[in-house]
Amino acid sequence: MDDVDAVQAQIARNMLESGDWVTARLNGVAYLEKSPLIYWIMAGSYRIFGVHDWAARLPLALINIALCWVTTRFALWAFGRRAAIYSGIILATCVGIFLFTRILIPDAALTLTITLALWSMLRLLDPEEARPSRWFFVLYLSLACGLLLKGLVAAVFPVAIGVIYLAITRPMPLREMASRLRPFWGLVLVLVIAAPWHVLATLRNPPYFDWTMHSSPGEYHGFFWFYFLNEHLFRFLNMRYPRDYNTVPRLWFWLLHFAWLFPWSLTLPLAFRQGYRPIDRAGKTRLLGLVWVLFILCFFTLSTTQEYYSLPIYPALAMLLGSQLASRQTYPKWARVALGSVLGLCLAAIVFLLAYTAKLPTPGDISAALTQNPDLYTLSLGHMSDLTLKAFAYLRLPLVVAGCGLAVGLAGLIRARKTATTVALLVVMMLAFLQAARLALIVFDPYLSSYRLAEALSREPKGDLIEGDAYYAFSATFFYTNQPALLWNGRSANLEYGSYAPNAKPVFIGDGELKQHWLSPQRTYLLTYGSDMAHLKELLDAHYKVIASSGGNYLLSNQ
Repeated sequence: MDDVDAVQAQIARNMLESGDWVTARLNGVAYLEKSPLIYWIMAGSYRIFGVHDWAARLPLALINIALCWVTTRFALWAFGRRAAIYSGIILATCVGIFLFTRILIPDAALTLTITLALWSMLRLLDPEEARPSRWFFVLYLSLACGLLLKGLVAAVFPVAIGVIYLAITRPMPLREMASRLRPFWGLVLVLVIAAPWHVLATLRNPPYFDWTMHSSPGEYHGFFWFYFLNEHLFRFLNMRYPRDYNTVPRLWFWLLHFAWLFPWSLTLPLAFRQGYRPIDRAGKTRLLGLVWVLFILCFFTLSTTQEYYSLPIYPALAMLLGSQLASRQTYPKWARVALGSVLGLCLAAIVFLLAYTAKLPTPGDISAALTQNPDLYTLSLGHMSDLTLKAFAYLRLPLVVAGCGLAVGLAGLIRARKTATTVALLVVMMLAFLQAARLALIVFDPYLSSYRLAEALSREPKGDLIEGDAYYAFSATFFYTNQPALLWNGRSANLEYGSYAPNAKPVFIGDGELKQHWLSPQRTYLLTYGSDMAHLKELLDAHYKVIASSGGNYLLSNQ
């Protein structure tokens, strides 16, 4: 898809092709805000399988499988087999794990490192642990990998959660605790692994140490300032520029977890009524899970909030829910009634939408039936605001598949009583529901991706390429064609800062430069939003040819 999805995939390709594994670049401009490990992993996949969209996605898919497996093993160690199976199922089939991992962002990998680090801490503090050396390396290797995936927050979360947990439980004298955790040698291991990239990135993108305590347009202070101050401190304080994110209201940030954990979230209140006294593995793990959840939620409540920021708490919630369900022979009655009511309402809505759209035509692609609310697109479900009743005519097959799944889940809640049977039927429901979501994404593809414009451009004679708006607007075209471009009125978003670096390529142009390129003898192509066409007609005197259109956007040529 356009936006961050294809951007991440293209950065990994640029690293592989350029041989520069330190500084990420897009279109010749330094992209300094993110840690590199996720790009290195994708580039490794490219080297093995070639540059394909599926090769970019494969590492993240494997990371998600590993996350569910590690959560299951953690729960097996703490609670036993039944709770382990439930914990893994809950994590693998909740709405959030699909929603927040359908694009190429490193948050699932971050969640994996945090889960491994916290489990390793418990293993090291367990008097019965037979292999402490193994868990010592897992703990600090996880912290180091987290730093290379997501920055300082990857160390802040597990360390802070661990410190709070240890302060509450005081499991042993401080000297014995230090001998088990070996923090000095752990820090040495973390620095050996994670420090080299940070040092090299600072040296290659001077000035080295700028402590300017504000973030403003048109200024360049090097990698160190942008990565550590602007991307970490100023983002936390909501002072970052450019502001490439939206903020979910705090109350909704908390309440939306009932949606992200659907359909398992309706048993969440019962999960917090379990025993949390740290007298055995189960109690210790539940207490750690509670601290884990509350610390991360409170941290982001005090900061800027986006929905997927809470992904690191999902393994903890899955284990709390799994251990609670494992203790019950029958599924909780009030949760059954509440969930059945929700499923019944959703099923009724699907029947209504299918009946309402039965005779509606579906010309072109789904973009013809959508509104546009770009201010909300930085949110995970921002594009949901574009839906109209007419748009559901394009989504009949996903609606039918989702309806069949909901019917199975509703029947299970009505007829089944045993927890295991109810869980099994809800799993079947979610498999159908997530398949419906995947089918819906295919329908939305012309709207969310410029892939079709990239195909059209590949069939045309070679020429210069200009893109309207920021690089993100048509990033899928850049991935599929691997062609650089001039960016018309596109000095914004996360390439803006790098564009002011002394060695940045001059790829940003305005109206005057666009017109000059367009009227030259050189064949030139322009990717543009449909909303810019009125301005282009006036600027270029309607001197253009439409090569292709998709999702309401266009590929134009001057010849």
